[in-house]
Amino acid sequence: MNDAVNAIEVEGLIRRFGRTEAVDGLDLSVPRGTCYGFFGRNGAGKTTTIKCLLNLLRPDAGRVRVFGMDPARDELQVKRRIAYVPDQVAFYPWMSAREALDYAASFRRHWNSTVEADLLDRFRLDARQPVSGLSKGQRTQLALIAAIAADPDLLILDEPTSGLDPIVRREFIQAVIGAYQDADPGRRTVFVSTHLIAEFEGLIDRFTIIEGGRASVTLDADEARDKYRKVRARFAGEAPDLRLPGALRQSRNGRELELVTNGATEAVLAELRRWSPESVTTESLSLEEIFVAADRKSVV
Repeated sequence: MNDAVNAIEVEGLIRRFGRTEAVDGLDLSVPRGTCYGFFGRNGAGKTTTIKCLLNLLRPDAGRVRVFGMDPARDELQVKRRIAYVPDQVAFYPWMSAREALDYAASFRRHWNSTVEADLLDRFRLDARQPVSGLSKGQRTQLALIAAIAADPDLLILDEPTSGLDPIVRREFIQAVIGAYQDADPGRRTVFVSTHLIAEFEGLIDRFTIIEGGRASVTLDADEARDKYRKVRARFAGEAPDLRLPGALRQSRNGRELELVTNGATEAVLAELRRWSPESVTTESLSLEEIFVAADRKSVV
């Protein structure tokens, strides 16, 4: 096993549905041992990309590799090392939760029964309960247990907290995913597509924003927080209506002017000071705020 190989490598991926190009020349590199965020609006191409990684869809063009392997040619070797939780999960309805977990375990060389028991307890799931009697959130919990108990090298999550209540969602993200990676730092990789960016804030190491099937922004999380800044200026009178070239967004509210910058904070500050504000403050944006700021279609 080559530890230097990225967990995921995508080059020039194209996937069409009729005349629609769902993914249009996507490039993506996910280093091993990271928690990688994959962000974008509905229809941006996130789920299509994930299905190409899983060999559920075949690319029309481009190259897809998981741990250096082709998911189509080396499907068994790839799927032995990954686990996947989609937005909509399904189980055989005649099974109990216990039988569903045993069935999932039968496909795995290794199954962590201790982790399984711990997660059943955390989620307060009764393994004797029939799957048909589980709520959508409980079925998602069951799928998450099956994915993590398999101890995969790569955990692929597509809206993994859909249907979970806020308390369970917070515990899953902060405790379960964090513990999954901490158990083997440097080896275990999480690739997560989610709209709930704020809830993954403390876990994301690096992210890509996909727009129209292409990567529009790829940054380390810390680099992004340093690059994207919120600037607030307060004036003695009504705030001036400025159009500063280094500002992505700006809004006025009485005496206050708020701007979002993208690597041009110092230039924006220098221009603002020419207007003699009473005070100026700056702060880093959250990853969710960065996503909104970087989205060219968002409302100014």
